[in-house]
Amino acid sequence: MGNRRRVEERGKTKPAVIGAMIAVVVVGVGVGAYALTGGSAADDGTTTSSSADDKPKVKTGPLSAQEVRSASTTFLTSWQTGKVSRAAAVTSDPAAATSLLSGYLTSAHIKDVTLTAGTRTGDKVPFSVKGTVSYKGTNKPLAYQSSLTVVRDRTTGKPRVDWHSAVVHPDLKDGDTLVTGESGTPPVKAYDRDGGELTTAKYASLGPVLDGLREKYGKIAGGKAGIELRVVRGKASDKAKLSDKTLLTLSEGTPGKVRTTLSPTLEAAAEQQVAKKPKSSVVVMRPSTGEILAVANNSHSFNVAFQGSLAPGSTMKVVTSTMLFEKDLVHPDDSHPCPKTYKLAGWTFHNDDNSEIKKGTFKLAFGASCNNAFINFAPKLSNSDLTTEAQQVYGLGMNNWAIGVPSFDGSVPVMSGAQMGASLIGQGGVRMNPLNMASVSSTVSSGSFHQPYLVSPSVDHRTLAKASRTMSAKTQAELKDVMSYTARYGTAAQAMSGLGSSCGAKTGSAEVDGQKKPNGWFTAYCGDLAASGVVQAGGHGGDTAGPIVAALLKMGG
Repeated sequence: MGNRRRVEERGKTKPAVIGAMIAVVVVGVGVGAYALTGGSAADDGTTTSSSADDKPKVKTGPLSAQEVRSASTTFLTSWQTGKVSRAAAVTSDPAAATSLLSGYLTSAHIKDVTLTAGTRTGDKVPFSVKGTVSYKGTNKPLAYQSSLTVVRDRTTGKPRVDWHSAVVHPDLKDGDTLVTGESGTPPVKAYDRDGGELTTAKYASLGPVLDGLREKYGKIAGGKAGIELRVVRGKASDKAKLSDKTLLTLSEGTPGKVRTTLSPTLEAAAEQQVAKKPKSSVVVMRPSTGEILAVANNSHSFNVAFQGSLAPGSTMKVVTSTMLFEKDLVHPDDSHPCPKTYKLAGWTFHNDDNSEIKKGTFKLAFGASCNNAFINFAPKLSNSDLTTEAQQVYGLGMNNWAIGVPSFDGSVPVMSGAQMGASLIGQGGVRMNPLNMASVSSTVSSGSFHQPYLVSPSVDHRTLAKASRTMSAKTQAELKDVMSYTARYGTAAQAMSGLGSSCGAKTGSAEVDGQKKPNGWFTAYCGDLAASGVVQAGGHGGDTAGPIVAALLKMGG
């Protein structure tokens, strides 16, 4: 059912009394029976205590069968006949019992209640519940099993029903309530950009996306919520992360309609690609507009592509290079060595496979993804420079994207010392997902940030996020230069083979503690398409995520 809006409906319906007494309880075949009509606890063999000043005697010791019978009969009879106060008075918590039993009538809208006690086992009495849930002219029968336990009140010595919300319904935790009403969020039917319906039968990994669309647009997409009897969780259940639960559906809702920007061709291809690689995710978008054309995850339970929070590894060097070019610290064809090791704030950084470039350009280091060619700029940077660049030019880490479903907008926190150096190569505190990195490639391709979106802002008049400034034409040209070089001659060349010379790419491998293989990343643009993917624990990005991304870019020519 998902997160439900709590609905309080008040009514004056009184429960009908079925007969003069509750159904007879059979103790056993050939054995006598008793009716739920109350009884005496006298001469039951329990012990009593009194003080030296002849204060009233208080019973102690185990409960007798008669005491259990008396308390349970009074409670069930009173509940059935709508005498809430009397039923609550025989419980261990009259206030809580009064609240829940009253709500059983006024909020849950359950009438014509019949309670039938079962065979007692010690102090526990099972019972069955039958009734009718009635809401705005819609009626449906309700039946379930519950039980109660009788205990001795320590102060008075009297038998009392041990009060817990589960007495009323076994799915209730203390503090929960029963509510009948509209199911909160109406269902939606989602459609691709061409009008085809999006379903998990057709696109297996879209489950979390479709759930997000209902959560966001169910109330404004023209649908009508169904009518349900449900458990609405209280504070204790919320803390335990228990969701509201539907117990009975009186009527199905009418779904609203939401059109997305997804391309049926690219979405189908993305699904096929991630199915080949465990723990893989990919996003495809249009740089000129920000429209999301495809999203797919190998895992169908969590949308890593939109909501993942992972170190992006060397794909982050696109953002780092933007900063370095803008600060005039280096340019693509400048001579810039990449030492095998580099020490920063007590840490020694290594390149992949302990490689080095003794003599070469920055473009060569970018194409080879040589770490220390980036980390050795750390002494010339302030701690906040990378954070500022990511926010102002790429719109990352501002927590203000409104794509149409839940998403994580990336995080580039201000770091210092060795952690700042690690952030320059997409480690340290930097966290991204394929959506974020597809947006980075889109920004390079178009020259300015266009916030990604899955549903047009015209549907709900929301405001899309904007970057505070745009990179210069010179910086854009330099970024395209190094990314194009990487796609043709660098670590992305094998995956990008067959794509045009106007395409650009960047690979990445992010080390994760306790993981034998790194997460493989790949981000690229080609024409008016940009895409990014990750394969967790897959290995180098060019070998794992690269083929997934390149296959989708090839579909766009």
